[in-house]
Amino acid sequence: MDSTATDRFDTSRFEASRNRLASLAYRLLGSAADAEDAVQDAYLHWQAADRERIKVPEAWLTKVVTNLCLDRLRSAQARRERTVGAWLPEPLLDGDPMLGPADEFEQRESVSLAVLTLMERLSPLERAVYLLREAFSYGHAEIAEILDITESASQQHLHRARRRVTAARRGGGEADPASARRIVEEFLAAASSGRTERLVALLTDDATAISDGAGLTARLLRYDTPQRVAAVARAGFRPTPAKRRLAGGTPAVHYALVNGAPALLFVLGDRVVGAVTFDIAHGRIATVRGIAAPTRLARITEYWRQHEPDAPLVAQW
Repeated sequence: MDSTATDRFDTSRFEASRNRLASLAYRLLGSAADAEDAVQDAYLHWQAADRERIKVPEAWLTKVVTNLCLDRLRSAQARRERTVGAWLPEPLLDGDPMLGPADEFEQRESVSLAVLTLMERLSPLERAVYLLREAFSYGHAEIAEILDITESASQQHLHRARRRVTAARRGGGEADPASARRIVEEFLAAASSGRTERLVALLTDDATAISDGAGLTARLLRYDTPQRVAAVARAGFRPTPAKRRLAGGTPAVHYALVNGAPALLFVLGDRVVGAVTFDIAHGRIATVRGIAAPTRLARITEYWRQHEPDAPLVAQW
């Protein structure tokens, strides 16, 4: 095989792993843009490596991507961004290959916005062990090799990570898809009409709401009682000329699944200008997240343009 053919073969071996690597990087970093950068850096490492000495490319690439992501998580810049209260995971439309494996409940849960947010409570190593085990089913011997730690250390990190995630996780399991859609549609109707009592009834007793303020605020906006969540939803879902100017026009409101959870997408033309996601527990809404910063909506817009949407719930908001 000549050098050109060898390069093509080696590139194809990398490309065969690209989606899996991107899914791992996204789960570790919570950012599609950063995940893409990490995978591209891994490709450069692959190109520079003596590939004839790499016995199992998939394992080698997994190790490279994982450690590139850990370096990013440990960087001073990442610590600043994630500690000032301005960080939310980047939402992804269902069907995006970056969401990765979704056959088991643990795999689907590991890419939910709720668990991606909980990952911030873990150390980088705990996060890596938890995701390699729960989402990608690696054994402790394999994880130890990837992270250059002992099997015993891998088991300890997993135990601590599971304990912390379980302590912070909202209960309720997976919501029935039809019920979830009905609840979100009722929420939209109640918020749009200003029916505060109905909004409160749709929320859990410890409901919270988080908004990125469309990227116009330095910190996330948080609301932590059903009454405050209902009040901000009523205000937020009421269209005004100022909101339409900020969006650039009059968007339509579509129902969608985002990171496996029910969501409302505000779409102007072929561009997603806002996403509201819902965590549902025991038939009521536990968490509402409002995401409208353009930098957080680039990837979801890209995949929306490849998506054949259902009719909008609201044609002109």
